[in-house]
Amino acid sequence: MNSRRSLSLTIFAVLGIAIVVRSLPGNEKPKGPERWEADIRKFEQQDRETPPTKGGILFVGSSSIRFWKLGQHFPELQPLNRGFGGSEVADSVHFADRIVLPYEPRTIVMYAGDNDIAGGKTPEEVHHDFERFVGIVHENLPETKIVYIAIKPSIKRWKLVDRMRAANALICATCDENDRLEFVDIDTPMIGDDGEPRQELFIEDGLHLSEEGYRLWSKLVMPHLVDSTS
Repeated sequence: MNSRRSLSLTIFAVLGIAIVVRSLPGNEKPKGPERWEADIRKFEQQDRETPPTKGGILFVGSSSIRFWKLGQHFPELQPLNRGFGGSEVADSVHFADRIVLPYEPRTIVMYAGDNDIAGGKTPEEVHHDFERFVGIVHENLPETKIVYIAIKPSIKRWKLVDRMRAANALICATCDENDRLEFVDIDTPMIGDDGEPRQELFIEDGLHLSEEGYRLWSKLVMPHLVDSTS
């Protein structure tokens, strides 16, 4: 019994130390844009190894961009993919000087806002962050066109659709006021006859796009990139 009690005390002691270590300030994971630092450094390493051609088409934003096989869907455009993790619009704002401005893109395609709303941001906050992104880009690259893809209506986050649509409406209104901004409505085409998201457009998690979903997005986005082929 004494040996068992000793073993139990040892286990509790080890667990207690582990909990304390995890709770120390130096072991806390960054909660802001800094949590993507490793991803951004990988992009910078790729750029050093294979410098991208400036003046092209840049896709930036969250995982819906990251998983998009751009070379397959837009082979003639040779777009650059700089989507990362579950990022928010504010993250692209934070890292714009490292993964946007250096490429001097003539067109930027952005998808972000999905994680923002899911994380508790209001439609107004998402809209504000988008305007901040636009401001940074156009201050440095005044001729660059920004194409914003509407926040998608997904199966997993269907309960948030009203807030997402409110954010879309605000961003769409901003795009309507600026010739260098374009808004891509992917909401309507992704809704089925039953008034809910089309299941075939998503993989099993009900959040990320299936190949059919990406074919639809590519078809909708392509007209906004036509003038970028020249």
